[in-house]
Amino acid sequence: MADGKKTATLTLDGKSIDLPVLSPTAGPDVVDIGKLYGQMGVFTHDPSFTSTSSCESSITFIDGDLGELLHRGYPIDQLAEKSHYLEVCFLLLYGELPTAAQLEDFESRVTRHTMVHEQMHRFFTGFRRDAHPMAVMVGVVGAMSAFYHDSTDVNDPWQREVASIRLIAKVPTIAAMAYKYSVGQPFVYPRNDLDYASNFLRMCFAVPCEEYEVDPILTRAMDRILTLHADHEQNASTSTVRLASSSGANPFACIAAGIACLWGPAHGGANQACLEMLREIGTVERIPEYIKRAKDKDDPFRLMGFGHRVYKNFDPRAKVMKQSADEVLDLLGIENNETLKVAKELEKIALEDEYFVSKKLYPNVDFYSGIILDAMGFPTSMFTPIFAVSRTVGWISQWKEMIADPNMRIGRPRQLYTGPTRRDYVDVEDR
Repeated sequence: MADGKKTATLTLDGKSIDLPVLSPTAGPDVVDIGKLYGQMGVFTHDPSFTSTSSCESSITFIDGDLGELLHRGYPIDQLAEKSHYLEVCFLLLYGELPTAAQLEDFESRVTRHTMVHEQMHRFFTGFRRDAHPMAVMVGVVGAMSAFYHDSTDVNDPWQREVASIRLIAKVPTIAAMAYKYSVGQPFVYPRNDLDYASNFLRMCFAVPCEEYEVDPILTRAMDRILTLHADHEQNASTSTVRLASSSGANPFACIAAGIACLWGPAHGGANQACLEMLREIGTVERIPEYIKRAKDKDDPFRLMGFGHRVYKNFDPRAKVMKQSADEVLDLLGIENNETLKVAKELEKIALEDEYFVSKKLYPNVDFYSGIILDAMGFPTSMFTPIFAVSRTVGWISQWKEMIADPNMRIGRPRQLYTGPTRRDYVDVEDR
């Protein structure tokens, strides 16, 4: 917040303006340029908004240089180690860790909203069997507003609360249905006696002809994947949700917009790209060839899943995810899976090779999550939908925070126009 004393002075064409400097609880100061255009007649130019604060938020803080990720002040590694996904959801939504009674109530409310309206099943038959699950999710999540009219008024706090619970509860069901549809199997209904992660795994892998028991190691690994991806500050998809929300759009439409943005390979598709790279390498014997290519600046090949745009030191989520990856691979074995053999050897080399160590290209959370999901039996097409399941609570938390902000206005970025100036129309016969 601004302390009323600190300012930055901008001088242009002999005219000066003092701009307030806002000081956050953590991170760099922010120069408030809200009155710049009105008083100086100029815009700022910041492609991709990498140096621009778009909002005030108290949910998540990232320090890329220190390799730190905090949710409401709690380090992500502590949350992933000691907590579980729905407890982190409560923390993100309401600002504090729940008491035992609050957590029981929250888990009960989420669990009893996991079923989707029966008529929504018909949406799936309108898609081709080979449709990407993310395409299905964008459509079905957006269509939720056609079924749940009693939770679309963004100005009603109670309706916002109901919509929040519904989305956290139903998006896993929709993702599992998208997967089941793609493989030609019947939908599996959720069960109220299972925890969040176990329920999702069962809806994805159970079949009516036999009982399905979820292994606790796999449940814990899935819960960690969900926890570690729950929110990541003002990334592309979160910013998309906020921008869509600024128009007053209903929450289901806003989350569908976030899912669409997450679909991009530079964002939510990173772990899929990583696994596809491992499959391209193919065998352990070919790793040296690809390591050499990765070090060659003139070669277009890049190792996916190493380093991170935000984290300049290490990804704090990766250490916890590595532990889960080791547990899952010990359980399921990698002896007959060449891709996982490549992953383990590549991880070993990257942690020891001077080139990768000096450039801090450590395996990141996408590297390990891709390995885990592949070992569990998920196709790469499901990696990003699972990411969307996890990130839904982050989007909702950011959406609720934005809607409650008295300073909220519809988003309207500016531009540096480089097209032609005014021209007069010429009749076609004279051109």
